Amino acid sequence: MGEKKIVQIYYGNGKGKTTAAIGQCIRAASLGYRVIIIQFLKGKDSEEFCFLNKLEPDIKLFRFEKEDSIYSDLPPKKQEEEKRNILNGFHFARKVLETGECDLLVLDEVLGLVDTGIVTMDDIIGLIETRDDYYRLVMTGTYLPEKLIAYANMISEIRPVKG
Repeated sequence: MGEKKIVQIYYGNGKGKTTAAIGQCIRAASLGYRVIIIQFLKGKDSEEFCFLNKLEPDIKLFRFEKEDSIYSDLPPKKQEEEKRNILNGFHFARKVLETGECDLLVLDEVLGLVDTGIVTMDDIIGLIETRDDYYRLVMTGTYLPEKLIAYANMISEIRPVKG
């Protein structure tokens, strides 16, 4: 899919960030590219995206969380356990980029990891800088840290206008 790193971000408080990212995945997979999605902060069973499992092996979906509830709803002790699982997912994302395992990597709600203090902005930037020759990295989250703007090629804000 080319030799240029493209970083795309979907952020905002509106619905549809993950859906937009998945649209990128379907388009890339239909062109024969290798696609991986890693979801964060959605709990173990985000049923709305279980249908993606039907798209394997063209689109591979990974979730590292073990709890059914989302991270912010867990008591502190469970959050600590879940934090380790989430960090495993973040480290897996780095490995995927280091090895060039896919052409499109979606890190769904990865920006929320900064909001919750699970990773730092420097960790996100380090992930972006892992390689220069992957096709596309798509990240989603509610808030866009100012520092991240310089590292993105495309940024789309998803916000409600009505309703």
